[in-house]
Amino acid sequence: MVHVHGNPGPGGWGAILMFNDVKKEISGGNKETTNNIMEITAVIEALNLLKRPCEVEVYSDSAYVVNAFNNGWIYNWLKNNWKTSGKEPVKNKELWQELYNLTKTHKVKFIKVKGHSDNEFNNRCDELARGEIVKY
Repeated sequence: MVHVHGNPGPGGWGAILMFNDVKKEISGGNKETTNNIMEITAVIEALNLLKRPCEVEVYSDSAYVVNAFNNGWIYNWLKNNWKTSGKEPVKNKELWQELYNLTKTHKVKFIKVKGHSDNEFNNRCDELARGEIVKY
């Protein structure tokens, strides 16, 4: 989950890694960022904590991140030398490249969840993200 005050502006992200009964909460932020940067960063940071290749389900309320993989945008960007269908450079290319490389290490399934709903884990990630913003 991501929160940004102003866009760009101070922003935070939060993630919860879960395996069996073990949960680990992580979060971070930046004083000048965008919601899209924070959304990609949350997934990258979570996947970077995995010590070996894993099968992972990423639950995110970010249509931007989920659709990039589930709708095949990222594969088209790769094929088109990191250009969009409108021939514009893909924004946040370096982050997308890092995330793509992580999906080659791990078997990742992206699942869209509704934001600001009754999903307890999504709500907790939102709290973690908001907690990062107050640092700025």
